[in-house]
Amino acid sequence: MKISDIIHFIRYDMWRRTATEFDSPAKRVGYAVIRTVVLVARGFTSKNLNDKAKSLTYSLIFAIVPILAMVVAVAKGFGVADVIEKQLNASFLGETGMVPTIMEMVQRYLDTAQGGVFIGIGILILLWAIYSFFQSVETMFNRIWNVKKSRSILHQATAYIAIVVLIPVLIVCSAGINIFVHSTIESAMHIEALHHFFHTSGVKFLQFAMCWLFFTVMYIGIPNTKVRFLPALIPGIIMGTLFQLLQMLSVYLIALLSRTSIVYGAFASIPILMTWLQYTSLLILIGAEMSYAIQNNEQFEYEQDLNRMSRRYKDFVMLYLLSLIIKRFEADEAPYSAHELAIRDHLPIRLVNQLLGRMVETGILREIHIEGQEEKTYQPALDTHKISVGMVIGRIDAQGTEHFLQTPTEDMQAFWDKYMALKDTSTTLDKIFINQL
Repeated sequence: MKISDIIHFIRYDMWRRTATEFDSPAKRVGYAVIRTVVLVARGFTSKNLNDKAKSLTYSLIFAIVPILAMVVAVAKGFGVADVIEKQLNASFLGETGMVPTIMEMVQRYLDTAQGGVFIGIGILILLWAIYSFFQSVETMFNRIWNVKKSRSILHQATAYIAIVVLIPVLIVCSAGINIFVHSTIESAMHIEALHHFFHTSGVKFLQFAMCWLFFTVMYIGIPNTKVRFLPALIPGIIMGTLFQLLQMLSVYLIALLSRTSIVYGAFASIPILMTWLQYTSLLILIGAEMSYAIQNNEQFEYEQDLNRMSRRYKDFVMLYLLSLIIKRFEADEAPYSAHELAIRDHLPIRLVNQLLGRMVETGILREIHIEGQEEKTYQPALDTHKISVGMVIGRIDAQGTEHFLQTPTEDMQAFWDKYMALKDTSTTLDKIFINQL
């Protein structure tokens, strides 16, 4: 196979089959995986994820102490502050030898917050630092998901505080599970080799599982849109695993570069720490892009073809969809959803959603929300016997602004009148489509 054939397959052929056309589940999954990889690679470059990761790293450096201060404050309220410090020492930060310095800064930050010049001003500064960081993360996730509107300030504050409160709870639960596993293994295992295997493997698996859970919850909860569980779980497992491997690599590098402490002293771990933070941020953003690509894989079917789609063919598909909706309405059957219409004739869901949305905006269709059904369905918004081809096309044509010129000439106005007369037709849809379906 030539390179040009591979490029043509990736750009066109791979997207010219809808999910309903595959007769084999393995082939459907294979195509979905390849499409997801291509979409993530495309999003990485088009959305400048590397630059966003650098920006997120910068925000994280300023927010890490306030976040840890809040986590420690909550942990102290539960009486488990020592557990938090032990978990930090067991992580990559513990290998850098910076945990005592960080904890000292955290304690100073808490003392400052408690002794503000004005009552509560220190707490407000603490909360604002945390809020600003999480808001920047949500903004980046929303851009990846093409979400234009963020949550309200009240919802943002509630969600961010809940996350900060849950972090020490998860850490304590993780530590408790570790202790339980250790005690169970020690009481159940008498063979030293098996004891060592289950001791190390069990702990490692729990660390990986906690990462998977954290990344999955993050991909579900942060974007201001509904993210399904599976599209969040898959990148959660992949990025959580890569995060753990990144920690292991960083620990290895610290051990390998320990000689640099002779020259740089306490600063020897800072370059590795900065690099670790940047690549952690990059993993988080790539995972968000992967979650978006998995959930919206169908939206990119026939993408190149849709961008070059003729006006005539788009009108044809729109009228065809409308005729199907009218036929089902007149038969007094359950209304179609966009997904059902796409499956019925192997149409790309992106095109179906676009055309249905346009007909809803122009008052030709109306959305119906059926109780117990998640997807919206569609019914005619007008008397079906009065819906004509000319009326539909006329409403679509008239969508938007017209007659905005301040001084149109008489020739233009005369041509406009003739143009409108030529476009007028009263052929009803049932004479074209409905009777033959």
